Amino acid sequence: MTLIFSGHGFRYETEAVAKLFFPAQPFSFTEDGSKEIFMYTPGPCCLILRDIDGGGANLYAAAKIGENTEERQGFVSGSDPDFEHSCELGLCRLMFECLSALTGIRPGWGVLTGVRPVKLVSRLMAGGMSREELYLHMRDRLYVTPEKTALALSVAENQSSVTAALPPRSFSLYVSIPFCPSRCSYCSFVSETVGSCFGLIPEYIRLLCEEISYTAKRAGDLGLRLDTVYFGGGTPTAVSAWDLETLMRAISRGFDISGIREYTVEAGRPDTVTEEKLKVIKDNGADRVSVNPQTLRQSVLDAVGRRHTVEQFFEAYGLARRQGFKAVNVDLIAGLPTDDEEGFKSTVNRVVGLEPENITVHALSIKRAADLGRGGAPVSGAEAAANMIAYSESFLGGAGYKPYYLYRQKNQLGNLENVGYERGGTPGIYNVNMMEEIQTVIAVGAGASTKVVSGEKEIKRYYNPKYPLEYIRRFDETVKARKAEAFLRIENILESKGKLNV
Repeated sequence: MTLIFSGHGFRYETEAVAKLFFPAQPFSFTEDGSKEIFMYTPGPCCLILRDIDGGGANLYAAAKIGENTEERQGFVSGSDPDFEHSCELGLCRLMFECLSALTGIRPGWGVLTGVRPVKLVSRLMAGGMSREELYLHMRDRLYVTPEKTALALSVAENQSSVTAALPPRSFSLYVSIPFCPSRCSYCSFVSETVGSCFGLIPEYIRLLCEEISYTAKRAGDLGLRLDTVYFGGGTPTAVSAWDLETLMRAISRGFDISGIREYTVEAGRPDTVTEEKLKVIKDNGADRVSVNPQTLRQSVLDAVGRRHTVEQFFEAYGLARRQGFKAVNVDLIAGLPTDDEEGFKSTVNRVVGLEPENITVHALSIKRAADLGRGGAPVSGAEAAANMIAYSESFLGGAGYKPYYLYRQKNQLGNLENVGYERGGTPGIYNVNMMEEIQTVIAVGAGASTKVVSGEKEIKRYYNPKYPLEYIRRFDETVKARKAEAFLRIENILESKGKLNV
């Protein structure tokens, strides 16, 4: 797909709209284009033009696929108080109309391309917009279907008890364990297989404990309150029980965890779960774990290179249940290679039969960095994935589960979404606070991103080196320095009587 621009610099958003119709495909770009260049450009292409005159901006978009062409025009008044944004949105709408007419595809989230649609809905409602006005705004201005607006509203309402209870001067701690037993074909996370870097783990754990200790001291000096802890990856349980206990004891030594609201460890891959590890996790303060099969069809697990069996999932889930965790989450993915609607429905039904407190349903995201994005087993189509997602929403709702957090990723099948469901009043607090960006998250470990949120809704990010070896080699010069910068910003916010978190 070629995108041809003239008269503006709205490359990021217009490309994002084009990706709704051409996911995970390479794009080329031509600036200062014209209708003549558009007509003679081979292959699928879009022309996105803005011509500013004394009265405002004339907008024009055209799309070509094969022998078929669609074009649309619009206008933005020069008196528009948000002129640039209105021009950008206007061009995205025109592109959306052209591509939808040519492909017959009408993505449910319309021209919304961001990760956090619930955040938008919450902001509009907080600004005084009624439900009726919101539905009209989402439909007419952003082309979002009533069904997706209803989902976003439901999530906003269900997570309100979490967002309203945010403690002052609080933060969450994210602990990165970027190791996995093997790499699944759909995965693009920064992680290493345990077999390939086994020798790095002891030094990684040692330095991670050092970063935890530094974080605890600085947080204590500033009078910050630890609210939630989240171990993610990778697969945290890919390391040994001793390593997990070492890390968790470093946290309990440095922080007062007696008053935290939530402590989560992603057990993740069932083939890494043992009774010993789960006991260590439970005994050291965690009250939530995830055990994630993604599917309960063995042929699909094999197709995506997820090297465990369906039976191992049931065994791991049973072990977690017997440990008595407050909440167990199960992750599923709609649209995996070789899966179909009946297989996905069977997976959902069987998981609901286990009665986990939380179920998270993801729509497959085809990342170019993943093996699947470079060619592999064919994925389920966008229509099939949409039907899978619709079934999960209906069936889980009927079983008493409520959607409590939602986010989206680039290149998701059918421009769909990921939704976390809960029942019994057990929403994942960290998940909500992270997705709605209302709380500072101090992250430790390789690939970790510390996010300082201030009361002015300003967000500043500080990134650790991505890979374990890089993290180890650059610990003194980079990791410590960036963590110091993050705490200096927090200190400045507090000294200026600003508000940490939103």
